[in-house]
Amino acid sequence: MARSDYLFTSESVSEGHPDKVSDRISDEVVDLFFREGPKSGLSEWDIRAACETLCTTNRVVIAGETRGPKNVGAAEVEAVARKAIKDIGYEQEGFHWKNAQVEVLLHAQSAHIAQGVDASGNKDEGAGDQGIMFGYACRETPALMPAPLFYSHKILKLLADARHGGKEPTLQPDAKSQVTLRYANGVPVEATQIVLSTQHSHESQTSNDIRKIVE
Repeated sequence: MARSDYLFTSESVSEGHPDKVSDRISDEVVDLFFREGPKSGLSEWDIRAACETLCTTNRVVIAGETRGPKNVGAAEVEAVARKAIKDIGYEQEGFHWKNAQVEVLLHAQSAHIAQGVDASGNKDEGAGDQGIMFGYACRETPALMPAPLFYSHKILKLLADARHGGKEPTLQPDAKSQVTLRYANGVPVEATQIVLSTQHSHESQTSNDIRKIVE
């Protein structure tokens, strides 16, 4: 028998969280290959870009296998990575879009992998080895997302808007929110716990100071 009364928690990380920064840079690199490919006469089906990114203190490492336009090299990849970091808002000691060390370790896709992934002579599509995550829609929120995740995302969106708009200049990009809702008969009825942690620029600020800002 399914439980109808329970607590459910979802967590969100902000655009400045290292995992999210890495995802953003990887996305920008893949977009770069697909954006520049047609300019070189390549079909989107000819392009391959498997990119993974690691971010740490003042360092970004971009690695993976690619096949695409010859005009996309390390300099172009580094440029989109720096722009992504700048757009997120990192201009601080320890991680700054201008002086962070960006190491590009992309290399050509293995011929053996290409042989398995490319369509064969009879036009059958090759077999890829990349997984796709998927979820489902529900009626708990206007966005058709589960309520704990929806509100967790929304909290960080408000925080990001305040930071980008200059309303709260002491806030920094890295943040995390966690929302716990109580469900009764399978329906969310109240928030039992909201946790929010955020990076900030003033070491003298206390938890109470930050609470006043985010509330």
